[in-house]
Amino acid sequence: MALLAAVIFFSTQSDRFLTGQNFSLILQQVMVVGVIAIGQTLIILTAGIDLSCGMAMALGSVVATKFAVDYGLSPYLAIPCGMLVCIAIGYLNGALVTSIKLPPFIVTLGTMNIAFAATQIYSQAQTVTGLPEAMTFFGNTFRLGGTSITYGTVLMLGLYVLTYLFLRETAPGRHVYAVGNNPEAARLTGIATGRVLVGVYMLAGLCYGIAAMLSVARMGVGDPQGGQTDNLDSITAVVLGGTSLFGGRGSIVGTFIGVMIVGVFRNGLTLMGVPSVYQILVTGILVILAVAADQLTHKKG
Repeated sequence: MALLAAVIFFSTQSDRFLTGQNFSLILQQVMVVGVIAIGQTLIILTAGIDLSCGMAMALGSVVATKFAVDYGLSPYLAIPCGMLVCIAIGYLNGALVTSIKLPPFIVTLGTMNIAFAATQIYSQAQTVTGLPEAMTFFGNTFRLGGTSITYGTVLMLGLYVLTYLFLRETAPGRHVYAVGNNPEAARLTGIATGRVLVGVYMLAGLCYGIAAMLSVARMGVGDPQGGQTDNLDSITAVVLGGTSLFGGRGSIVGTFIGVMIVGVFRNGLTLMGVPSVYQILVTGILVILAVAADQLTHKKG
């Protein structure tokens, strides 16, 4: 309803809003955060949270681009190297949460700072340019009717479909809900809760690695300053999509709607000429309203 109301409102404020080209632009603008939000959803479904996602993505993008540009590695090997870095951060997060029983908030706050420092040190805070064409493939477009669609948008939509099927149709997907709903009950039913949690954090890391590839394709550079607000944006999208911060309740379809709500608000406010600082203000208000609704629902439950 919030997405529909936003679309109706902004279509009355700008003639350029309700066009196919503009919606294609919105999808391009949200594709990086949209893929990060998939990983964030999996973690929040287990009653966790990941503050390191944006910095992990930035580190993965810098590693992949420097391997390709500075060391002359084939892009088809450099990209997996960047993804492996993100998966390794996911494994570290999951291992610390399960083996030492540290709160996910504290663990990922620490790895966020580690990833940020590693990115700045490794890149010397310099943007990586001169990328081979294969690294920007997903930023290319094809025509669909009168609208240009990027391959990155198609990849993002495909990942949402795969995640929907994983959560709904597979046993590991149902285990994610069970662990988030009641980890002790899940353990007593024979679910290896530790493996599920580590697996979820590694899957989330893979999502951040793919988001790094999309960010490189969209920007055309390896940006060590990228991803600094993506952790909050992804959490915003997940919460707006109805996934409970208490775990065990939510859906990937809701996350996609949450991503679109954020994208539509920012695009619509930009077309209206609203400064970016007020867009951040509106996003903050949306998050508080969504979390308040989640708290009320949880108490009633």
